[in-house]
Amino acid sequence: MKVITDERCAGYACPGHPERPERITRTLATLHRQTFLPIEWAAPGRADDVTILRAHSAQHLARLDQPVDFDADTPYHENIASYARASVAAALDALAAARQGEPVFSLMRPPGHHATRDRAMGFCYLNNIAIAALAASAAGAKRVAVFDFDVHHGNGTEAILVNRPGLALFSIHLYPFYPGTGAANVGNNCFNYPVAPGTPREQYLAVLKRALEDLNNYRPDLIAVSAGFDAYVRDPLGGGVLEVDDFHWLGQELDTLKVPLFSLLEGGYSKDLPELVLAYLEGIKHLSHRKPDVATGK
Repeated sequence: MKVITDERCAGYACPGHPERPERITRTLATLHRQTFLPIEWAAPGRADDVTILRAHSAQHLARLDQPVDFDADTPYHENIASYARASVAAALDALAAARQGEPVFSLMRPPGHHATRDRAMGFCYLNNIAIAALAASAAGAKRVAVFDFDVHHGNGTEAILVNRPGLALFSIHLYPFYPGTGAANVGNNCFNYPVAPGTPREQYLAVLKRALEDLNNYRPDLIAVSAGFDAYVRDPLGGGVLEVDDFHWLGQELDTLKVPLFSLLEGGYSKDLPELVLAYLEGIKHLSHRKPDVATGK
């Protein structure tokens, strides 16, 4: 298992904000301490503007350097543009590893799936998963699927990818809930699976199974996962119902598809986040047995 991370991503914070450095530092401590999952550690490289601008406007990139909060949930931090670019770089490195058949996870912050082409929101500044999906498509992948199991709808990913040929989004999330989108499918390639707040765990899992079946039927040659862990039953923001074992099951189900796959950390704000991430990684650890990347032939 390759984990792409950089402890420097814990270098910004806002007192009382749930998207806090400990999400990374405590998860890193748990992954270093465990002994049953071999991990290859890697640091992210760099992301160039050409790649980022497939998903975002030049005006948005410039806005990241302006010392004004983006909204009540998404404050400006000194050097936030650099932190966001590092998160994008890790996503692109994860994509490269996946195309070589490696099981890989990007453990970085800030997250990205709420960021739209022109707006930072929901703790997100650049849309890491959309940038990587578009990069994969530009490099020759024919059918790229984004699978988003964060409890919040990936509105930014949807807005960026809608009706783009060769790309599809499958998002399972609570609705009505932040950010207020995701009630129904959008365009010809964005498939939403809204779950009502208070839905029992068994029914939530049934929706996840249906989404996984549809993902498989799409027959992607690459899967990009927005791995949000805030559907966990004890998450302070999520209002979800899933247990630790359910995230392990999700990893296993994705493993059975035998498709090149990479996962990026999105949400997840409980003190149990390290255990949730570890459970998920244990589920996808066999992905090295998947078929080779069809775009490279390797």
